[in-house]
Amino acid sequence: MHNSTAQALCVAGRCNGSLATHSLSSELSLGVLVLLASLMVLLALLTIAGNVLVILAFILDRGLRHHSNYYFLNLAISDFAVGVFCMPLYIPYSLTGKWHLGRDICKLWLALDYLLCTASVFNIVLISYDRFLSVTRAVSYRAQQGIASSPVVKMVAIWGLAFLLYCPAILLWEQVAGHSVVAADQCYAEFFDNWYFLLPASTLEFFVPLLLVTYFNLHIFHDIHRRQRHGAGRDPQLPRSSSSLSWRLCLVPRPGASSPPPLEAEDSVSSSTRPKKEPWVAENSSPSRGGSVAPENDFPAPVRARGRAKLRRDERMAKSLAVIVCVFAICWAPYTLLMIIRGACQGTCVHSSLYEMTFWLLWLNSSLNPFLYPLCHVKFRMAFRKILCPKKSAALKSGSC
Repeated sequence: MHNSTAQALCVAGRCNGSLATHSLSSELSLGVLVLLASLMVLLALLTIAGNVLVILAFILDRGLRHHSNYYFLNLAISDFAVGVFCMPLYIPYSLTGKWHLGRDICKLWLALDYLLCTASVFNIVLISYDRFLSVTRAVSYRAQQGIASSPVVKMVAIWGLAFLLYCPAILLWEQVAGHSVVAADQCYAEFFDNWYFLLPASTLEFFVPLLLVTYFNLHIFHDIHRRQRHGAGRDPQLPRSSSSLSWRLCLVPRPGASSPPPLEAEDSVSSSTRPKKEPWVAENSSPSRGGSVAPENDFPAPVRARGRAKLRRDERMAKSLAVIVCVFAICWAPYTLLMIIRGACQGTCVHSSLYEMTFWLLWLNSSLNPFLYPLCHVKFRMAFRKILCPKKSAALKSGSC
């Protein structure tokens, strides 16, 4: 397709929703343009500020530095980079319709934007998978908490997979094709109208992650519902057919034995609420008959209390994760569907304004993520309070207020 035809028909790829031959400035009044520019700048500032707050909370509050929260940190880093690099470069381009920074900066911008947006999606999948393991595979999950390299390896793998999905195509497509379809004053991906590339790429970027997080969340809620039916005191990793005595010997340490691995330091339950010492169950405790599931009352009181506390934590965690996943689906689905439709019809059936709105909705996800943490996680909320209101936080901690 010649450059002039491509510009007339297309709406640009991800990060360049209004890059047709006409710009927003040619369609809208000056007042509307000023309002749009103000909203774009405000969204970028909120994205930066919110994710900086998450990163600072993780650095300053040792209570947040456990296994699962590293994945929230990874998500905050990718969302922070979107606000620092991607949004500011796109705002003048969106309003004027012309790129003035050259082809090299254009390719760098496109590669980073695709990388950061994809990494954000993959981080949400990783967070959902981690929560899935902590609820449905609690014993094995706690046993791995001491492996410090485990979250780091997964975080690096996320960035590697995100890079491989789009960045080689962005950087090498022109060399492989032998020519460019992008005008000198424009900046969008060379594959903007290649439906055969966009469909599998968007499937790996959105549809597969959406199916995975849906699967993980459904299993989390199913596991919680099952434990509510059978009693909160039973550890979900214990076998369903075992004697009450064997359960007690597994759950309760004997004198001189090493204590079991601690429960995960989750958001809304402090370590002070956990029992400091478990009572020893006598060897002659009578087992339940028939190998049936022992009722909750068969367990010692500290064990039941610990099981109920974990169940409450899992319920809160499941609800908060469901909120994050739903926001992700709402923000990404319109853009992904329009991107595939636009590629299939060569841009003729998708209006630039509609695509532009879905594109900013995609970026809105990076702005909302840090504000979902304090809404859903008590420990993040407490850490934010310490940073934003240190005096009030100190007064509350001392009990004088």
